[in-house]
Amino acid sequence: MNDDETVELADLVRDNDLMGIRLWLAEHPPYAIADELVRMDHNQAIVPFRLLDKDRELEVFEELDLPQQQAILMGLRDGAFRELLEEMDPDDRARLIGEVPAKIATRALAGLSPSERRMTAALLGYPEGSVGRYMTPETVLLHRDLTVGRALEVVRAKGADAETVYTLPVVDGGRRLAGMVQLSDLVTSDQDTLLKDLVDVFAPRVRATEPAEGAARLMQEANLVALPVVDSEERFVGLLTFDDALELIEAADSEDIARQSGASPVNTHYVAVGVLRLARARSVWLLLLIVASTLTVNVMQGFEATLEQVTALALFVPMLTGTGGNVGSQSATAIVRALAVGEVRLRDLPKVAWKESRVGFLLGLMLAAVALVIGSFLVGPEIAVAVAASVVVICTWAAVIGSTMPLLARRVGVDPAVVSAPLVSTLVDATGLLIYFTIARAVLGI
Repeated sequence: MNDDETVELADLVRDNDLMGIRLWLAEHPPYAIADELVRMDHNQAIVPFRLLDKDRELEVFEELDLPQQQAILMGLRDGAFRELLEEMDPDDRARLIGEVPAKIATRALAGLSPSERRMTAALLGYPEGSVGRYMTPETVLLHRDLTVGRALEVVRAKGADAETVYTLPVVDGGRRLAGMVQLSDLVTSDQDTLLKDLVDVFAPRVRATEPAEGAARLMQEANLVALPVVDSEERFVGLLTFDDALELIEAADSEDIARQSGASPVNTHYVAVGVLRLARARSVWLLLLIVASTLTVNVMQGFEATLEQVTALALFVPMLTGTGGNVGSQSATAIVRALAVGEVRLRDLPKVAWKESRVGFLLGLMLAAVALVIGSFLVGPEIAVAVAASVVVICTWAAVIGSTMPLLARRVGVDPAVVSAPLVSTLVDATGLLIYFTIARAVLGI
């Protein structure tokens, strides 16, 4: 979508051109409409939303982020409010109600039909952030003793009310999950074949109380369209579908990126976020990091006498701290990513530290050669040797710190992204200076 289209919709809303708004809405898909609504003031956005056809209203609403959904709901009359919530998928509705203020949540639950209220209440009963909050209970269950022909009849009869029929759960008489069967296998098999001969008994499954992000990563790793969710007794309770898994991964990755940059996650569309909220999200970590950076000042004060004797040493402080911070940040980012996708585990810490130390050493040798040439030209060979040796040690140390801190953070229950790039860089700055001045003293005989 280009900027002209954005201006056009905004102008139509400002001019209260209802016919023009209807035409614009008819020409654009739900995701594009949602993106435009997010970019508008909430009082303006409600106007085109109310003009949507009923069959598209829900599609657009489900494309919005939670803050925008809340704003839209607050602008709807009671009848439209109840109708919209009633038509939502149970998992989407449960997450929305779980985020809104208690007054709106009570109003929302009271307006639902008894069956939808029961499903929503059941999902809200699971811990926040668990798979149970994201799974759909609207599925087609097949008994393992059915034939393929009978199973297809069940799918045709109940499939319209299910969120997905491409992957179907197969259960025994006690509703315990026996495995999964693909719809493609059903339609290509003989009608008299028993489901128990087709079911994949080794299909991955997760408990409803397990973290939702881990389940989404499992789906990504195993290339699943849907992941069955069971209770503590292995009874089937729902499916985590690929669209919800994608949203979970996107949200987790966005949060990690924010924390790696030294900011708190905002979790909403950038255009819709106010200046004060953005500043608040970034200010906390900046305050913490500026306090932490006083370590560097203390190190400089401790070696003030050394600097007075050889003032040329100060020329290379920015280069060494920057290089160490960059190497540490690279290692931290790589390990945070590897942790997120399950490529490394806590028990891999020694292996990770050993690998990254060698990587840092090789990088240090390469950069030290450059530093030696530049230093010899600027300040002479003795100081250049001190700088080159410092580069090797600092790069090795920074790689070890950057790779182990996320793993240690995970060990004590802290989000690894929190202790990534900015914090690692600050720590490496202080320790890097300590390494530099210690080596310089030894080389120069100060």
